[in-house]
Amino acid sequence: MKALVQRVARAAVRIEDREVARIGPGLFVLLGVGQDDADADAERLAAKVRALRVFDDAEGRMNEPLGERETLCVSQFTLYGEARRGNRPSFVAAARPERAEPLYERFCDAAHARRGVFGARMTIELVADGPVTLMLES
Repeated sequence: MKALVQRVARAAVRIEDREVARIGPGLFVLLGVGQDDADADAERLAAKVRALRVFDDAEGRMNEPLGERETLCVSQFTLYGEARRGNRPSFVAAARPERAEPLYERFCDAAHARRGVFGARMTIELVADGPVTLMLES
């Protein structure tokens, strides 16, 4: 399981003209599920995201975890894209939708995350809060 985690001032997900989810300050997560991922991976990665100390403390240092801030998660199979050979990425390492969706839902539940719609074509709006973007893997 792979996650691209961005600290945000706010983020929203839309499908066509309908807003599906919105958060204020917190974390925006793009989550990719691989073929070999299991429930334990989703639980472990969600706990890691919630515990990341990427928010400023009273002295301005990144030392605070998510706490009461919000999380928004969107499924992103393209995190498993492989383009070492040629220019067209291969996604064979990504889990099939019928396997990936329950693990995506499990991650979101464990992370207490609002979510996009699995498999939908979404428009994502976010305002990054500082240069904080991390790649995590289970």
